[in-house]
Amino acid sequence: MQEEQFQFTFGVYPSILDLDTADRELLLQAKAIAEDAYAPYSHFLVGAAAILSNGEILKGTNQENASYPVGICAERTLLAAAGTLFPEAHIITLAISYRNLEGQSHTPVSPCGMCRQALVEHETRYQHPVRLILSGADGPVYIIPASGSLLPLSFTVKDLKG
Repeated sequence: MQEEQFQFTFGVYPSILDLDTADRELLLQAKAIAEDAYAPYSHFLVGAAAILSNGEILKGTNQENASYPVGICAERTLLAAAGTLFPEAHIITLAISYRNLEGQSHTPVSPCGMCRQALVEHETRYQHPVRLILSGADGPVYIIPASGSLLPLSFTVKDLKG
Protein backbone atom coordinates (compact mmCIF):
# COMPACT_ATOMS: atom_id res chain seq x y z
CA MET A 1 0.00 0.00 0.00
CA GLN A 2 1.09 3.53 -0.75
CA GLU A 3 -0.11 6.46 1.32
CA GLU A 4 -0.64 9.90 -0.09
CA GLN A 5 -1.55 13.11 1.61
CA PHE A 6 -3.56 16.12 0.53
CA GLN A 7 -3.14 19.54 2.11
CA PHE A 8 -3.38 23.15 1.06
CA THR A 9 -2.49 26.54 2.42
CA PHE A 10 -4.91 29.42 2.87
CA GLY A 11 -4.84 32.84 4.46
CA VAL A 12 -6.62 33.67 7.70
CA TYR A 13 -7.33 37.34 8.38
CA PRO A 14 -8.61 38.46 11.81
CA SER A 15 -11.39 40.57 10.27
CA ILE A 16 -12.62 42.21 7.10
CA LEU A 17 -10.66 45.32 8.13
CA ASP A 18 -7.42 43.42 7.47
CA LEU A 19 -8.25 42.81 3.79
CA ASP A 20 -7.05 44.98 0.92
CA THR A 21 -9.58 47.44 -0.48
CA ALA A 22 -10.71 45.31 -3.46
CA ASP A 23 -11.25 42.17 -1.35
CA ARG A 24 -13.00 44.14 1.39
CA GLU A 25 -15.38 45.74 -1.16
CA LEU A 26 -16.24 42.41 -2.79
CA LEU A 27 -16.89 40.81 0.60
CA LEU A 28 -19.08 43.75 1.66
CA GLN A 29 -21.15 43.16 -1.48
CA ALA A 30 -21.54 39.47 -0.58
CA LYS A 31 -22.61 40.40 2.95
CA ALA A 32 -25.14 42.94 1.65
CA ILE A 33 -26.69 40.63 -0.96
CA ALA A 34 -27.04 37.85 1.66
CA GLU A 35 -29.84 39.91 3.19
CA ASP A 36 -31.83 39.34 -0.03
CA ALA A 37 -31.58 35.54 0.19
CA TYR A 38 -34.81 33.57 0.18
CA ALA A 39 -34.34 31.19 3.11
CA PRO A 40 -37.69 30.77 4.91
CA TYR A 41 -36.87 27.20 6.01
CA SER A 42 -33.23 27.20 7.11
CA HIS A 43 -33.06 30.90 8.06
CA PHE A 44 -29.46 30.70 6.79
CA LEU A 45 -28.91 33.65 4.44
CA VAL A 46 -26.00 33.24 2.02
CA GLY A 47 -24.66 35.82 -0.38
CA ALA A 48 -21.99 35.55 -3.05
CA ALA A 49 -20.29 38.26 -5.08
CA ALA A 50 -17.73 37.67 -7.83
CA ILE A 51 -15.44 39.75 -9.96
CA LEU A 52 -15.16 38.42 -13.50
CA SER A 53 -12.23 38.62 -15.89
CA ASN A 54 -14.13 41.27 -17.90
CA GLY A 55 -14.47 43.50 -14.83
CA GLU A 56 -18.15 42.75 -14.22
CA ILE A 57 -19.35 42.04 -10.69
CA LEU A 58 -22.14 39.49 -10.27
CA LYS A 59 -24.04 38.52 -7.15
CA GLY A 60 -26.14 35.56 -6.06
CA THR A 61 -28.13 34.36 -3.07
CA ASN A 62 -29.45 31.04 -1.87
CA GLN A 63 -33.03 30.35 -2.96
CA GLU A 64 -34.89 27.74 -0.92
CA ASN A 65 -38.03 25.80 -1.80
CA ALA A 66 -40.54 23.82 0.24
CA SER A 67 -39.46 20.87 -1.90
CA TYR A 68 -35.89 20.99 -0.53
CA PRO A 69 -34.02 19.51 -3.50
CA VAL A 70 -35.38 22.30 -5.71
CA GLY A 71 -33.46 25.00 -3.80
CA ILE A 72 -30.14 26.35 -5.01
CA CYS A 73 -27.10 27.71 -3.19
CA ALA A 74 -25.78 31.24 -3.65
CA GLU A 75 -22.60 29.98 -5.32
CA ARG A 76 -24.43 28.01 -8.01
CA THR A 77 -26.91 30.84 -8.55
CA LEU A 78 -23.93 33.09 -9.28
CA LEU A 79 -22.15 30.50 -11.44
CA ALA A 80 -25.29 30.04 -13.56
CA ALA A 81 -25.68 33.78 -14.03
CA ALA A 82 -22.01 34.17 -14.96
CA GLY A 83 -22.15 31.36 -17.52
CA THR A 84 -25.33 32.76 -19.03
CA LEU A 85 -24.62 36.48 -19.06
CA PHE A 86 -20.87 36.42 -19.66
CA PRO A 87 -19.91 33.02 -21.10
CA GLU A 88 -16.56 34.36 -22.33
CA ALA A 89 -15.47 35.57 -18.87
CA HIS A 90 -14.18 33.56 -15.93
CA ILE A 91 -14.49 34.28 -12.24
CA ILE A 92 -11.33 35.72 -10.72
CA THR A 93 -12.48 36.03 -7.10
CA LEU A 94 -15.67 34.85 -5.40
CA ALA A 95 -16.63 36.18 -1.95
CA ILE A 96 -19.14 34.21 0.13
CA SER A 97 -20.74 35.33 3.39
CA TYR A 98 -23.76 34.37 5.46
CA ARG A 99 -25.98 35.32 8.34
CA ASN A 100 -27.65 32.64 10.44
CA LEU A 101 -30.91 34.07 11.75
CA GLU A 102 -31.13 31.32 14.37
CA GLY A 103 -27.56 31.18 15.62
CA GLN A 104 -24.05 32.51 15.43
CA SER A 105 -22.43 33.81 12.26
CA HIS A 106 -18.88 34.40 13.49
CA THR A 107 -16.88 31.86 11.49
CA PRO A 108 -16.34 31.52 7.74
CA VAL A 109 -18.56 29.05 5.92
CA SER A 110 -17.28 26.89 3.10
CA PRO A 111 -19.22 25.89 -0.03
CA CYS A 112 -21.18 22.64 0.16
CA GLY A 113 -20.03 19.61 -1.82
CA MET A 114 -22.32 20.30 -4.78
CA CYS A 115 -21.04 23.88 -5.01
CA ARG A 116 -17.44 22.68 -4.72
CA GLN A 117 -18.03 20.41 -7.71
CA ALA A 118 -19.59 23.28 -9.68
CA LEU A 119 -16.62 25.51 -8.83
CA VAL A 120 -14.17 22.83 -9.99
CA GLU A 121 -16.08 22.62 -13.27
CA HIS A 122 -15.78 26.40 -13.69
CA GLU A 123 -12.03 26.21 -13.06
CA THR A 124 -11.74 23.35 -15.57
CA ARG A 125 -13.86 25.11 -18.19
CA TYR A 126 -11.80 28.30 -18.10
CA GLN A 127 -8.46 26.79 -17.07
CA HIS A 128 -8.24 29.41 -14.34
CA PRO A 129 -8.46 29.10 -10.54
CA VAL A 130 -11.34 30.70 -8.66
CA ARG A 131 -9.99 32.53 -5.62
CA LEU A 132 -12.37 32.36 -2.64
CA ILE A 133 -12.99 34.83 0.17
CA LEU A 134 -15.02 33.17 2.95
CA SER A 135 -16.52 34.88 5.99
CA GLY A 136 -19.38 35.04 8.41
CA ALA A 137 -21.27 38.15 9.40
CA ASP A 138 -18.18 39.11 11.38
CA GLY A 139 -15.02 37.45 12.66
CA PRO A 140 -12.14 35.96 10.70
CA VAL A 141 -11.90 35.78 6.92
CA TYR A 142 -10.36 32.93 4.93
CA ILE A 143 -8.78 33.45 1.53
CA ILE A 144 -8.31 30.29 -0.51
CA PRO A 145 -6.21 30.70 -3.70
CA ALA A 146 -8.12 28.08 -5.73
CA SER A 147 -11.56 26.62 -5.03
CA GLY A 148 -10.41 23.25 -6.38
CA SER A 149 -8.32 22.88 -3.23
CA LEU A 150 -11.56 22.26 -1.34
CA LEU A 151 -12.40 19.17 -3.40
CA PRO A 152 -9.44 16.85 -3.79
CA LEU A 153 -10.03 13.87 -6.05
CA SER A 154 -12.88 15.71 -7.77
CA PHE A 155 -14.80 14.20 -10.67
CA THR A 156 -13.84 15.90 -13.94
CA VAL A 157 -14.06 15.46 -17.69
CA LYS A 158 -10.88 13.35 -17.47
CA ASP A 159 -12.90 10.73 -15.59
CA LEU A 160 -15.53 10.63 -18.32
CA LYS A 161 -12.94 10.09 -21.03
CA GLY A 162 -11.11 7.38 -19.12
